[in-house]
Amino acid sequence: MTAEVPAQQTPDAVSTAPAQAGQEHRRARRIEAWSIAWMLLALAIWGGFAFLMLADYGPEFGDRALCRAPLVDPSSSGDSRCDDPLRQWPALLGILALAVVVTVSAAATIVYAKVLSRLAHRDGPGARPQD
Repeated sequence: MTAEVPAQQTPDAVSTAPAQAGQEHRRARRIEAWSIAWMLLALAIWGGFAFLMLADYGPEFGDRALCRAPLVDPSSSGDSRCDDPLRQWPALLGILALAVVVTVSAAATIVYAKVLSRLAHRDGPGARPQD
């Protein structure tokens, strides 16, 4: 039986390991900042979508707006003053699709940032090379 001798690292490999770990940490922080930006954008789009679906609009009629929100009263009132293009169902479904796409992008970016962060911690200066 022979005993395996661990491979020794060259001085160049030892000196570049902390530099690579620092680069990985910076990359993880940059991606994490992008994930926060995507999440804020997703929250803004979802907030706008909720406002368009739930808020009454149009000219004031007494103590409330003349036109009811699309989610509250989906049927159109037939009044030409209630023909807001953003309150029509095709536009609302487009905003919903945009909100879903941005939310999925935010979630994927968050997961990627977490993976990069864990890899950067694993490959830190105190890490042992794998055999």
